[in-house]
Amino acid sequence: MSASSAKTIRTAIVGAGNCASSLVQGVAYCRALGEEAVGVPFPVLGGYRPEDIDIVLAFEVDARKVGRTVGEAAVALPNCTEIFHKDLSGMTAPVLRGPDLDGVSAFMRNQAPDRSFVVSSAPALDKAGIVAALREAKADVMINFLPVGSVEATQFYAECALEAGCAFVNGIPVFIASDPVWAARFRDAGVPIVGDDFKAQFGATITHRALARLADMRGVKVDRTYQLNVGGNTDFLNMMDMDRLAMKRESKTEAVQTAMNARLSDSEIRIGPSDYVPWLNDRKVAYVRLEGRLFGGVRTHVEMRLEVEDSPNAAAMALIAIRCAKIAADRGLAGPVEDASAFLFKHPPLQIEDAEGYDRLLAFADGEAA
Repeated sequence: MSASSAKTIRTAIVGAGNCASSLVQGVAYCRALGEEAVGVPFPVLGGYRPEDIDIVLAFEVDARKVGRTVGEAAVALPNCTEIFHKDLSGMTAPVLRGPDLDGVSAFMRNQAPDRSFVVSSAPALDKAGIVAALREAKADVMINFLPVGSVEATQFYAECALEAGCAFVNGIPVFIASDPVWAARFRDAGVPIVGDDFKAQFGATITHRALARLADMRGVKVDRTYQLNVGGNTDFLNMMDMDRLAMKRESKTEAVQTAMNARLSDSEIRIGPSDYVPWLNDRKVAYVRLEGRLFGGVRTHVEMRLEVEDSPNAAAMALIAIRCAKIAADRGLAGPVEDASAFLFKHPPLQIEDAEGYDRLLAFADGEAA
């Protein structure tokens, strides 16, 4: 078992859903097992280990989580992700009542409470209250795990991060790090940001990119492709509201388009959530198909089925992103951290091929790039 470094990364979470649950469990798991922890990408980055992350605060709207500790909220309904580390007794940071804004859609308010949100009647903190809480907790990094489609709420918390001087990790498909206006605001404020929209550790997007890139490398002409995803967690239920999906589809589609030498026309590529199957809970099933032509125009196709537990798959990347954000803050960097974002996110400020992104992330962490 490895010893944690003397440095900590004081982290605030926005949205205590399944991804946050996996992050909370993951920090406790890494603390308990150290070097024996399974599946930890980049065990050391810039001198920081996953167990150096100290979750000091969370913001939520659900009555079953507000007023509890993050450890208690991690296992509260409607969370349904796998419990891979049960001892969360040390995860005692408070969960505070954040504002609803557009984080809770009308669609979600009309779903069964064990699958959706039960909005707390406690008074919500305003911007001044959020900023004060961040400052009191001495938060270094804020990570955004709000529901897909929470544009107003994401922008609100980005504003709070700017005012409090917290580095910002944007895990969802609302474009902040990759938006030039927001990027300039973070740069001008002297605050680093990484984002947008996590590529999972071994998920549909990263494997789809790898297949598309492999076809290009081998001279295969890709004619069309799809990626159809189904799952049973709150995220998939929320995404049944088609009005909340525009940025999600763009993020996932661009992640694959940019992995190929030649873009496909919009009619020849379809990527995104396709259905909600409650009994899958936090399992995600992805169906990927590529059709193309080999030498001489001879046709070929490949089909792949991938099944993962969705939230730990994202939390593994969150453990990297939080450390990268803190490294950037330690070095006085400001604005989008391109060398970290390209490897970790579907819609980063700069799209880079994954192998190069891996190298650039390591170089950044080692102080060889900025």
